[in-house]
Amino acid sequence: MPLLRTLIRVVLTLSVVVLAIVLGVTLWDTYMIAPWTRDGRVRVYVVDVAPEVPGTVVQVPVADNQFVHKGEPLFVLDPVRFRLAIREAQARLDGAEEDLKLKRNDAKRRMGLGGIVSAEEQEVFNSNVATQVAAVDAARASLDLAKLNLQRSVLYSPVNGYVTNLNLRVGDYLTAGQPRLAVIDADSYWVNGYFEETKMWGVHVGDVARVKLMGYKQIIPGHVVSIARGINDQNGNPDRLGLQDVNPIFTWVRLAQRIPVRIHLDHVPDSVTLAAGMTCTVSVGPQSRSQKGHLTTWLQDHL
Repeated sequence: MPLLRTLIRVVLTLSVVVLAIVLGVTLWDTYMIAPWTRDGRVRVYVVDVAPEVPGTVVQVPVADNQFVHKGEPLFVLDPVRFRLAIREAQARLDGAEEDLKLKRNDAKRRMGLGGIVSAEEQEVFNSNVATQVAAVDAARASLDLAKLNLQRSVLYSPVNGYVTNLNLRVGDYLTAGQPRLAVIDADSYWVNGYFEETKMWGVHVGDVARVKLMGYKQIIPGHVVSIARGINDQNGNPDRLGLQDVNPIFTWVRLAQRIPVRIHLDHVPDSVTLAAGMTCTVSVGPQSRSQKGHLTTWLQDHL
């Protein structure tokens, strides 16, 4: 019996030691060697929709957070002013064309009077015709611009996406170039993983990646698209005298810088709702290199 108890104690002690070594090696590999980061953010392109012409909003056929397809109307400006501009431009074009007919007839009549009308006078009338042709072209361009402004009074969604933070209302007056509505491009979601510089040795363009959002259990597959080639160096900012402002650091404490790595999401499950700004954990490389079994995965998710 005493021998059995001693043997059991030795076995338990050795088991605890072995388990501690395994956990220590796993933790070291997970946190110090494997290319992964918990500092990941979901990013997306946002289109700021602004009118090219000023006007008063008369229709807003969309709602906040509504999904819209490319080409669907977002809001409509009052078209009355633009239709009146078309009528005015059309009238100017008609008048310019009538003047052109008259000047061409005058020029033709003088071309047949070679012995009576001097060459200088004929040249003047021909020049008047050329000038009037230019006036007609300008009037036609004004008409085309007026028609274009009428078309631009209805603003359409340039992408498939979601209307976000909608504060636009009927009756608002918009100026040209003033963004008043944003559409999130639903086809442009990606993840920026901010990796410590000590782990960049294991990150390469084209490497497979796995993304785990904080609120979901599913792993989203992806791959590395690009690696940022520069980040801001605050030591390079000059002071008011133009001198470098170098921050003092402890020689025995050096924090690893974070390098942005862009991750393309290969397939997003239907049950996952992406939103720009969500945080996530990103691991890069083959499964055997960056995640050694379920133990490492659990450690990354819970420690």
